[in-house]
Amino acid sequence: MDTAYISAIAALSGSIIGGLTSLAASWVSQNAQARTQMLLESKSRRQELYKAFIEEAAKLYGDALISAEDHADVSKFAGLYVMLSQMRILSSQAVVENAEKIINAIAKEYFEPNRTLREMYGKSHELDEELDIMRHFSEACREDLRGRGSI
Repeated sequence: MDTAYISAIAALSGSIIGGLTSLAASWVSQNAQARTQMLLESKSRRQELYKAFIEEAAKLYGDALISAEDHADVSKFAGLYVMLSQMRILSSQAVVENAEKIINAIAKEYFEPNRTLREMYGKSHELDEELDIMRHFSEACREDLRGRGSI
């Protein structure tokens, strides 16, 4: 074989290998960026969901504490149940379980006699679980948002 052919084949092989290496590196980089973007969007979506749930639950809990009615209007809970269903798709089991506990605590509170903040807070002079029904939910959300590395 002529040395000119060998040189040409070597140059062509080097170009092909260099091109394939560049293509592979580009694909890996794009794949990593896309995955990172999906994770950030998932985290953002869950953050907004948790925020909306906390705000709606706080409104309903406040209403339940001062409500003179002896029954809860089921339509008031529709938004919470929609958010709970979304959490069942997007969130960890701990988040879902704690959200269910909040909904149950709010529903139960509608059947309790009205109490003042002094009556609730006066027992132990600490913010206890009866008043801070969202503490465990918030902690579960923080762990969910901090610890999940995959969608």
